[in-house]
Parts: sequence; structure tokens; C-alpha cells
Amino acid sequence: MSVYTHLLSPLDLGFTTLPNRVLMGSMHTGLEDDSKHFGRLANYFAERARGGVGLIVTGGFAPNIEGWLSPFGSRLASTRAAQRHRPIVDAVHAEGGRIALQILHAGRYGYHPLTVAPSKIKSPITPFTPRALSSAGVERQIRAFVRCAALAREAGYDGVEVMGSEGYFINQFLVEHTNRREDEWGGSFENRMRLPVEIISRIREAVGRDFIIVYRLSILDLIPNGQSWDEVVRMAKAISSAGATILNSGIGWHEARIPTIATSVPRGAFTWVTGKLRRDLRAAGIEIPLCTTNRLNTPEVADAVLAAGDADMVSMARPLLADPDFVRKASQGRAAEINTCIACNQACLDHTFAGKISSCLVNPRACHETELVIEPARRVKKIAVVGAGPAGLAAATTLAERGHSVTLFEADQCIGGQFNLAKKIPGKEEFEETLRYFQGRLVATGVDVRLGQRIGAESLIGIGFDEVILATGVIPRDPRISGQDHPKVCSYLDVLTGKRTVGARVAVVGAGGIGFDVAEFLVHDGPSITLDREAWLREWGVGNPAVARGGVAGVKPQPTPPAREVFLLQRKAGKPGAGLGKTTGWIHRTALKMKRVEMIGDVQYRHIDDTGLHILVGDAPRTLEVDTVVLCTGQEPLRALAAPLQQAGITVHLIGGADVAAELDAKRAIRQATELAARL
Repeated sequence: MSVYTHLLSPLDLGFTTLPNRVLMGSMHTGLEDDSKHFGRLANYFAERARGGVGLIVTGGFAPNIEGWLSPFGSRLASTRAAQRHRPIVDAVHAEGGRIALQILHAGRYGYHPLTVAPSKIKSPITPFTPRALSSAGVERQIRAFVRCAALAREAGYDGVEVMGSEGYFINQFLVEHTNRREDEWGGSFENRMRLPVEIISRIREAVGRDFIIVYRLSILDLIPNGQSWDEVVRMAKAISSAGATILNSGIGWHEARIPTIATSVPRGAFTWVTGKLRRDLRAAGIEIPLCTTNRLNTPEVADAVLAAGDADMVSMARPLLADPDFVRKASQGRAAEINTCIACNQACLDHTFAGKISSCLVNPRACHETELVIEPARRVKKIAVVGAGPAGLAAATTLAERGHSVTLFEADQCIGGQFNLAKKIPGKEEFEETLRYFQGRLVATGVDVRLGQRIGAESLIGIGFDEVILATGVIPRDPRISGQDHPKVCSYLDVLTGKRTVGARVAVVGAGGIGFDVAEFLVHDGPSITLDREAWLREWGVGNPAVARGGVAGVKPQPTPPAREVFLLQRKAGKPGAGLGKTTGWIHRTALKMKRVEMIGDVQYRHIDDTGLHILVGDAPRTLEVDTVVLCTGQEPLRALAAPLQQAGITVHLIGGADVAAELDAKRAIRQATELAARL
């Protein structure tokens, strides 16, 4: 029987009751942008409804063309369009679920030339300057929101979520930074908040009393001139009075320079803000349910937040990409079997901002449920998987789930491969959760695991496997730098495994993902601030919104001093780390800058000697007098077993780094392994 009594208790909304306190937060997957994908979208949501989610919220749909996120993107503005949503709604209802459509007007965040906003002020994250709306234009936008909500009801949705946070259109009306108007929609906060109040009150009038209206309220803007706390509370009260059913927390504008959902952000980092608002509203006699969000990825964390009185619901978005059965497993006492979201953003948000269909690094079936189908094998085979890194683990467990006889060989004494290195990086502790999940899957699927066994080609041939999958990973690439055999030189493997002691001044050669991780590792000494919420908030400069407007005004970051002086070098000209994840690269760069890491591009490596590392920066010579030089200069596939196995007539498959060594790409490795295992 489940111990998560708060998380799994029903929530009475008056006209309906949700079965638990889990709201599947809105995520734009790309499937919303074309109705030809609605069948896939229906399957995607149905799987989450079957998993027991209390209320699903779709990705954002614009109420009109001006509100598009991107040209010809998701929009609901006609009865004909509403009819195309019916299969989505029916699929969720068939599984006993409830679903709300999110209405999202991008405003100046739209990536197209038709954008509109309260004032003609360009966003720092898009190339287009919006057109400032006239008073009549504001009225047209309000009517578009109301029409969209009515159409959602017509389509069969159980409710809508009105996106009023994250710096989108409605949020843009609320702060003077983006609203310079002097009419009835600008000036005083009473005027600036009119837009969302009018939208909610008119939607309620249009849809009736028995329809869920969630309002996504920005409770912490994280921009210097954001809303004051008094304004946030006034907004919450007004929106509640206007007819909202649930207030959902929004944290940070997209242009804010404080991370909010990356893996380096502590679990539940911002739940205290929702708790603060909840207590203020309760003191005023307002009982509207509040939903908290951001970095809630386990039932233990979510239940504790609710038990502490910080919220009435929890919003989980990416955790339900990672495991659609999250709620069911928690309710059945099987929390240890949950495939935990590690907040890497690599296949979800990075895909979204690149215009790709989203998925999940740890669950490549997410948003591909109709394409990547795991079915019982038609013919059982005896298969060897060599290497228990992410690729090998995904292949072995998927094959065994399908009924194949699988033996997994691993030279080390534990599973995990390069994830055992990644989890040592401050801010990447979540990677341990993936290894915990796969360890359970190995047992549950009956894989024969042989640890500490470096299997050779002769032995594999002698055992008589039908097929062999090589997931043997990578070896560091030789950079061929003069003097690299000097005692002060070591590889990233030596550093992260603790085989080498590193000095006080370090040059990291190579500024890819591994180089950034090693630099992060070296500037820290002691506990990771990701495991200490208060320390993390101080380091990034997040303060009490009752004192600091927007949570940041007047608050300076207080990073702890770096443990070492680090230089991070790359051969390419330009910004180091340009190839990092679209949504997380800036975080890594900012974190290292706060630790005073000097990042240098356009470097030629001349030689290494007792003095240090001699380089050319452009055409200028420079000597870095360092104690240690760490080589992070790429990898090469480790696939020596392939040729002799193929010569013996055995079918061999290469996956992960053994196939393509590309900066330890776990997203590609796990997807490739799962797709292969689904075919064999």
C-alpha cells in the first residue's frame, strides 16, 4: 500500500474531484503543431492517463495567429480545428483521465514577424520586434482567449490552462519593463492586471461553472524589474475572484538568467514561494488550490511538499515524459521502479527549441509511442550485450523484456559506464537515478549479468550466441600535443576516478561537454550546492520576493570561492561551449564564470613542460603556469571485438559510443539501443 498519502489523496474542486494531486504540466512536444500528429499525441496522453495522472495539461495552443510561438504552429481558433482535437480527448477519457488545453499567447516571445505585445519592445530571445497593440487590439486578443476556451470545451476538454507566466503575452502586461502604456491597460498595476482578470472572468462566463480553469501565475519573475510580492498576491486574489479553479505556479521568465529546471537546480527549489503565496491567501480567507512546480521528480519529494503545506497540487512535466506510469507505480508501492527524470533537457526542451519532436533521454518512447513499440519477440534468440553503460543497459533490458535470453558482460565491477563519471559532477547527481532504475530493470527482466568480466571474442564465439551487441563505449582520443607524457598531464578519466591528484592551477584542454564537466568538478571542493537549496539560492542570487522585486532586484549572487584556478581551452575560435545544450549551455558557462574560470578559444597547443602549458591564442604566445594539464580532447570508439566476431559469422551490432563517439551522447545511445532491441 502506498505511503504517499498527501500526493495520492483526491482533490475536490467543487463540481468535480481529481483522483490525486498530480498535474501533468504543459510541455510543448512539437506534436501539437500539425494535426497529422494528433493520433500520436492522443497515444502519448492516453499512456499518461492510463498511468494515473490526476489532470493532464496539453502543450500550448495559441488563440490566434498573433499568438503563435512559431509560424503555422499550434493554434485553436475555429470549430473545425476543435473537431480535430476529439481523438485526443476521447483517448484520455477512455483511460479514465482528465485533460485541459493550455492557451498560450506568445506575445513578444513569438518567433515570427506578426507578434504583438503591450508595447513595441523587442525580446532578447527572439529576432522580431512586436507591434504595440491599440486598445481595440487588446480587446481582440481577449476575445481570442475566450473563443479558444469555448472551443476547447466544444472539443471535449475538461478545462483550460491560461498561460500567464514565463514572460509570455499576459505576463508582459504585468510589468513596466514590457508595458509602457499610458491607457487603461498600462500605468498603475491595477490597470496592468486588468488583462488577465478580464480574460479569466470572460472565460468563466463563456464556459460555465463546471469547467476547470487553471491560471498559470508568475509568482517569481526572476527579472530585476519584475512584479513585487504585493502585486503577485493582488493578482492571485483577483484571478481567484474572477473564476479560476486552480492557480498553477510559474517560475522565471524565459529571458531570466537564473536556471529553474536544469539538473543542477535543487529538487523543489521554488516550492517555498508557492507556500508563501498559499499562506498569504489562506490568511485572507481564499481557499483556491495552489499547484507548485519545478524540479519535483520523485513521489517522496512531491509528497513532502504537500505535507509541509506548501501546495495543494504538484505539477510534473518531464517526470511524466520519463515514466508515464509514475503515479501508478507510486500508488502500488513500486516507487523504486520509476524511471526518474534527470532534468538533462537534452531530448525535451533542447528538441523544442530546435524545432524537433520532443522525447526523453531516459525514455525514448516518449512522444514516439506509436513508432517505438516494445512487443514480445516472434523468435527467442540468445543474445550477448557487451558493455553495461547506458546503451548496453537499454539494449539488454529491452531485449529481455521482449523475451530474449540475454547475457550482459561488463569489465567493471558495477554497471553504468560513463554515467558513473557523470554522477560525480556537481549538479549531475541525478544521473545516479538512471543507474538505480536500470539495476532494478536488470533484475525484473531476468538479464544474466556478468560483472568484472572482460569477455573476449574467442569466448563469445565459443558460447554460441545468435547475435552480439557491442556497447563497449569509447577511449580518450590522443591529442598529440608535444610533451603530453609529462608527469603533470593526465586524462579526464584519471581525474574523475580519483587516480590522479590535481594541483591548485589547472589547464583543461578541450571545451566540449566533458571539458565543462571536468572544470565544474575541479572548481568545487566539498558538498554540491545542488543538494543544498539555501546555498544554491544564495549562489544564484535569488531572494525573498517580499523584499526583492521579482526575487532578484538588489540581490547579488554569492558564489562560493573556487577550489582551484582553472583555465578551459579550445582550439575553435569563438565562444567556448557553443556546442552545449541549447537550454543548458548558458547555465554551464555562467556557473564557471562565477567560479572565475578563464575560458579561452582559438588556441594552438605548442608544448607542455615543467613551466606549464605553452599555447598560442590567435597569433599571441602565452604560457599557462599550471600544476596539472587535464586532457578532454574527445573520444574514439572502442570496437576491437567487432572484426573477429564478424569473421566468425556472428551478427554484430554496434551501439552508443562503440558506434559513434560523440561527446558521450547518452540520448542517442539509449535511443539507438532501444530501437535496435525493439527490432531484433
